[in-house]
Amino acid sequence: MTNVNILANAVDIADKAHLEKALASGEKLRVKFGIDPTAPDLHLGHAVILRKLRAFQDAGHQAVLIIGDFTAMIGDPTGKSTTRPTLTKEQVKTNLDTYLAEAGAILDIKTVEIRHNSEWLSESLPKLIELMGKVSIQQVLHRADFKKRMGEDIDISMLEIMYPLLQGYDSVAVQADVELGGTDQTFNMLMGRRVQRAFNTPEQDVMTLPLIEGTDGEHKMSKSLGNYIALNDAPEDMFGKIMSLPDGLMPKYFALLTDIQMPLRSDSGQAMKPRDAKALLARTIVTGYHGAKAGEDAEREFINVHGKKEMPADMPELYITDSEIKIIDLLLLAEVKSKAEARRLVEQGGVKIDGVTVMQTEAPITIKDSAVLQIGKLKFFRIKK
Repeated sequence: MTNVNILANAVDIADKAHLEKALASGEKLRVKFGIDPTAPDLHLGHAVILRKLRAFQDAGHQAVLIIGDFTAMIGDPTGKSTTRPTLTKEQVKTNLDTYLAEAGAILDIKTVEIRHNSEWLSESLPKLIELMGKVSIQQVLHRADFKKRMGEDIDISMLEIMYPLLQGYDSVAVQADVELGGTDQTFNMLMGRRVQRAFNTPEQDVMTLPLIEGTDGEHKMSKSLGNYIALNDAPEDMFGKIMSLPDGLMPKYFALLTDIQMPLRSDSGQAMKPRDAKALLARTIVTGYHGAKAGEDAEREFINVHGKKEMPADMPELYITDSEIKIIDLLLLAEVKSKAEARRLVEQGGVKIDGVTVMQTEAPITIKDSAVLQIGKLKFFRIKK
């Protein structure tokens, strides 16, 4: 892979001239990407950065994946209008259990240097005190999130003020030459340069990459908004979610999440229909995470359910014991991951029983034996009592 490909799709690079020179020199760079395990599972938004990290790997550079088990307990204030609740060590451990396996679907995990920032951030109070003395409060409060909250008289915790410094110190600890992240991480990554300078270590180059919008087509992909496509989604769920994307997102998804260009024409020379292009996108992405057969099967199932308006040939059975049940509780039995996500699905008209949309979230409902529960466009369960 050429250095030109490594720099493709970057929104900004600081310092681009320095990075281009380092790449041209043949030097083996230490390329850092940090993930805080604040929620279970990774999604396609993370995949954008992981794919870029893999590009550096393929060019012979050292990938350094930092699991922010210490900083996750504080919570990144980026884009937040209120103070984030802190997480316990147990919550963080539960969240990170699946991270490495999911990242391994993209990275050559055998050669990744995997670090946990609790290695250096939890070792001593004097180190944190030294770090706090390296940067002024004015420099930290300059970030847009904090300025907005100060203008609206909304609290900013001292932990949140510390967060950019701690992330910045990660770059000192691992001697990062390059840091990768989304555009929402620009302030934190540039703080890494400032902290490295304060500790008299060479400053990292910073590459910011685009954020991708989620299934709502408007907001960045986020678990808190429920608009995400998880890397460990079942093939048929992943395929269906991609097919539900607005057409306008396809060029970005092709560019950032696949190794192929978005086709403009079909094999017959006709203009490619958006639905056909989206099916290619969905099949390509599903294949990347689940294999070629899974991609083909997911497409076939999607066509059967949505093209021919058929029920899936096979659907899992969902056993309930009570004669009445709240729809939120039923969705949790169907492995919807939280009450908040279940409530969003109902409120958005995404839940049906025997083809009838369920709108009531609180009142118990009676469900007959062998009824079909539909969640979203592609997930079906047979209710058994």
